[in-house]
Amino acid sequence: MKNTITIVFLFLSSLGLAQNWTTDINNAKATAAEQNKPIVLVFSGSDWCAPCIKLDKNVWQSEEFKAFATEKLVLLRADFPKKKANALPEALQTANKALAEKYNQEGYFPLVVVLDAKGKVLAKKGYENQNAAKYVAELQALLQ
Repeated sequence: MKNTITIVFLFLSSLGLAQNWTTDINNAKATAAEQNKPIVLVFSGSDWCAPCIKLDKNVWQSEEFKAFATEKLVLLRADFPKKKANALPEALQTANKALAEKYNQEGYFPLVVVLDAKGKVLAKKGYENQNAAKYVAELQALLQ
């Protein structure tokens, strides 16, 4: 019985640190306004962009970033996979293209855009093979 309680507790506590990435800009704006948090919009090529894959593995999946993001950020992802097996639904592809036209006209990958709740750009940042601690510190500096 103790083992079952322990397992349930660990599972539930891990949910508290789970990242809640959205793919809908309107949901992100509403959540940002409601929670008084900035939006971090990430442009990635999840199946072809080596720096995007490193950023995901080294930063987004780290416990340090997850804890920071849960408290301080609304997370929005615009992914542009190239492999047919990873193709996104047509509506999501259209939404991602619209985000790129507005916030990533240069076509940089990965690109992290910090937005306010109204969608105004506060900062932009790329990725230079950094660990999670350094990346989080740089994001915190951008938010001040």
